[in-house]
Amino acid sequence: MSTRQRPISADEPPSAPHADRSEALFERARRVSPGGVHSPVRAFRGVGGTPRFMSSGAGARLRDVEGREYLDFCLAFGPLILGHADADVRAAAEAALSRGWSLGTAEPYSLELAEFITTRIPWVQSLRFVNSGTEAVMSALRVARAASGRSKIVKFEGCYHGHVDSMLVRAGSGLAEAPQLDSAGLAPEVAQETLVAPLDDSGALEAIFARHGERIAATIIEPVPANYGLLPQRVEFLQAVAAVTRAHGALLIFDEVISGFRVAFQGYAGLSGIHPDLVIYGKIIGGGFPVGAYGGRRELMELVAPVGPVYQAGTLSANPLAMCAGLANLRRLTDGSVYRRLEELGERLQRALTGLPGIALARVGSIFWLLSSRSALPPLPVRTLKGFPVDAAACFGPLFHALLERGIYLSPSAFEVGFLSSAHTEADIDALARALREITRPR
Repeated sequence: MSTRQRPISADEPPSAPHADRSEALFERARRVSPGGVHSPVRAFRGVGGTPRFMSSGAGARLRDVEGREYLDFCLAFGPLILGHADADVRAAAEAALSRGWSLGTAEPYSLELAEFITTRIPWVQSLRFVNSGTEAVMSALRVARAASGRSKIVKFEGCYHGHVDSMLVRAGSGLAEAPQLDSAGLAPEVAQETLVAPLDDSGALEAIFARHGERIAATIIEPVPANYGLLPQRVEFLQAVAAVTRAHGALLIFDEVISGFRVAFQGYAGLSGIHPDLVIYGKIIGGGFPVGAYGGRRELMELVAPVGPVYQAGTLSANPLAMCAGLANLRRLTDGSVYRRLEELGERLQRALTGLPGIALARVGSIFWLLSSRSALPPLPVRTLKGFPVDAAACFGPLFHALLERGIYLSPSAFEVGFLSSAHTEADIDALARALREITRPR
């Protein structure tokens, strides 16, 4: 008799006589993949329990392999600004699929998307598409080092820039003098090329540049840090970051993988008027397909091969499906109506949650963060890691599962943000608010 398991189909009716499908799938997945997932947060380690295996998404909703439906405020961690399976984006991807899904040649689809972006964002004169935000960060740092002839990079504690070796560090004792590694498998000398500064502290940044300025190639920052909670920075602080960086001849890099085309069409660089030398994009520019991009001033980008000496390549870079889906996504954003709609929904959610016991909502446009605590909540906005309640993670797990049982799906971590899409309705916002009121009601 064969010992192979029968595949569990997402198409089986919910009443099919077998154990919970997510449990069974997760058990199988752990035998063949680390932790049963392909990105750590999906494993529910931060909230406990078994991850729900989702089989499909449409509009503002997900459907799991049991056939249960969830109102989705994770939205694949940000790229689905129009919601799941948007008709225009799907049509563009299907047309690309019919023409051939990987060409490995020069093609017109990446050209169209590159022209669309560069003609609308003046500080991006040239850009290169890659397959992920991590790959884009790695490449931009290489360009910065080549342009400056320097080796050190300044990053900020609380900002995440993918799993690039030199970015997986945090501040240790003595701040930048002794950074600590955030992952096993990193060469200790890699950490020595990264200087870690605190957010919202221009004096500390100036001190770092005073000690190391002649060796610093670039400063990289999320202008809207949204990977360790939502930590919106003051424009004055970002201006100080830009000023001290450029005063020492280093490059300013904005990581707008999350905020790019999400908080506004031109990202936070457009809202703030602070234009970086290099910028990182991802998520929305691919319409939900794998994508990343780095771009900036032409003279910097022409350091990249085949024009210049900075080598970077990728077999699947500028994949036609991602390029066509991304262009369809961005075209829907150009007139500003989507952003106005998202702001209306965000304001509605903020009003509905005002005064809710034990819950605070931070928001920048369509990005939001639910902060929960049994003790006194900090005043918002929280701008640094020091502002977190000590019990934030412990409080979020029960909150997450209480919402999940009510058919509402959030990002499964206390430190991940949530997202709104144009597919959400006022009723969806009210449903989230009503569920949170039920959960926090005194018993």
